[in-house]
Amino acid sequence: MEPISKRAFLQASLTTMLAGASPAQALGTPRKRVAPAVKTPLVTGPFDSTEASLKAYQTPAWFRDAKFGIWAHWGPQAVPCQGDWYARFMYVPGHPHYQHHLQTYGHPSEVGYKDLIPLWRAERFDPEGLMAKYAAAGAKYFVSMGVHHDNFDLWNSRHQRWNSVAMGPKRDIVGAWKAAATRRGLRFGVSEHLGASYTWWHPNQLYDQFWPKLGVRYDGADPRFADLYYDNRDEPFMNTPESWYTKNPVHQKRWFDRISDLLDQHQPDLLYSDGGLPFGETGRALLAHFFNRNIARGGGLQAVYNCKDSGSGAFDPSWAVQDVERGVLKGINPLPWQTDTSNGDWFDNATYEYKSCTEVVTMLADIVSKNGNMLLNVVLHADGSLPPESETLLAELAPWMKVNAQAIHGTRPWKIFGEGPTEAAAGMFKEKAVYTARDIRFTTKDDTLYAIALGEPRGQTVVTALGASNPHEKRRVRDVRLLGHPGVLRFRQTDQALLIDVPDRLPTRHASAFAIRFI
Repeated sequence: MEPISKRAFLQASLTTMLAGASPAQALGTPRKRVAPAVKTPLVTGPFDSTEASLKAYQTPAWFRDAKFGIWAHWGPQAVPCQGDWYARFMYVPGHPHYQHHLQTYGHPSEVGYKDLIPLWRAERFDPEGLMAKYAAAGAKYFVSMGVHHDNFDLWNSRHQRWNSVAMGPKRDIVGAWKAAATRRGLRFGVSEHLGASYTWWHPNQLYDQFWPKLGVRYDGADPRFADLYYDNRDEPFMNTPESWYTKNPVHQKRWFDRISDLLDQHQPDLLYSDGGLPFGETGRALLAHFFNRNIARGGGLQAVYNCKDSGSGAFDPSWAVQDVERGVLKGINPLPWQTDTSNGDWFDNATYEYKSCTEVVTMLADIVSKNGNMLLNVVLHADGSLPPESETLLAELAPWMKVNAQAIHGTRPWKIFGEGPTEAAAGMFKEKAVYTARDIRFTTKDDTLYAIALGEPRGQTVVTALGASNPHEKRRVRDVRLLGHPGVLRFRQTDQALLIDVPDRLPTRHASAFAIRFI
């Protein structure tokens, strides 16, 4: 049985709630919570928590030039090797994660997620070795998960005892990634999924609706572990985008404290939120703090904030780089944007189908041609080693990037993004597309136009956008090279198309980039 996807989950209701009862009715009346609202950033500067202030933001050039980043979407949820959202669905009877947990570890009223955390030891984690492979594969920035929805911090958290220095690996995972990325010259970022954690993890407060454990609460209801599991029995079901983020001011303040601590300790150039910007003015205060602290380090504003335009939280393209999970935007977007995706499941999953290098390369070319970046999670085992599929991907990306990087890094979109019979559907969770050699994607840099054939061209490549009568380009073609192939290629420019003779032996697999210059 396939795990329930994030997209499907937004329409799903929790299976364990008492029929006809509200959360408050079923689980007791909540006590009042009062917390001061966060209204100002901790570091002063040109930005504050007003919308008008944030609109002065401009995306830095490094992000527009980078085009390709690698993400470590990695933490204790990799231990069961069952894939994404394990910490949530192990508390949902009927879901495969619940069944796996029951059979492998025990009933969640007795053995809960807290008991899996010590099993995440990351004993083979080698950030220096991994970062060398990521840089060779063409990554120009690296993003470490800071905290997932499971409420477990991967740094030496000042506000949360459940962190990777105190337990599990006994190591500052974010700090280790940061040091390795810095030594390789990669920009560094962090991701936070904490904003949605409070509502996401509601099922750990519940119990089975059937024998033999009918009514026996899961370990999340134990007050000794409330700082991991929360006390959120009054939260509504997560069946709308609006309920992705809690309205509890105590948790909103806790989110601000934890994420500002992450930013202050590790000073990243990129922050990613899994949703829109959370919590209104509190979220804007954190964003202003991030920008102001980044400026204070010198060298102007180099910070990038990624979030989704998905109906949860806030999104404004003037201060956020739009992130599209496992999908793309339609056509050339006037502003830089980002796809986040994974070569497999979001966490290690023994049964998940991995992307091939061809799929990654062609998706990357399509994204870059539309003014976007790709942030690719490369799956890690719980121990920090690479699965064979991830090893193969990195080993195949490295030679492709060595030859073709100039058609990717530092480029900008052309007048049209491409041509051919195949176009990826726009929107989240729609990344599947099978391209052919007739599918061309265009990028440009300096005086060169790059035409990237997304299949393996044979005999002759036809570029209709460069026909002499085509309105996109009035200049005549001067010469054509195939990246990685010595010398120039024979070509003919007719009114209908540019016809390029392709050598019998292609320099790289997966996709071929033609460099075209004009008179």
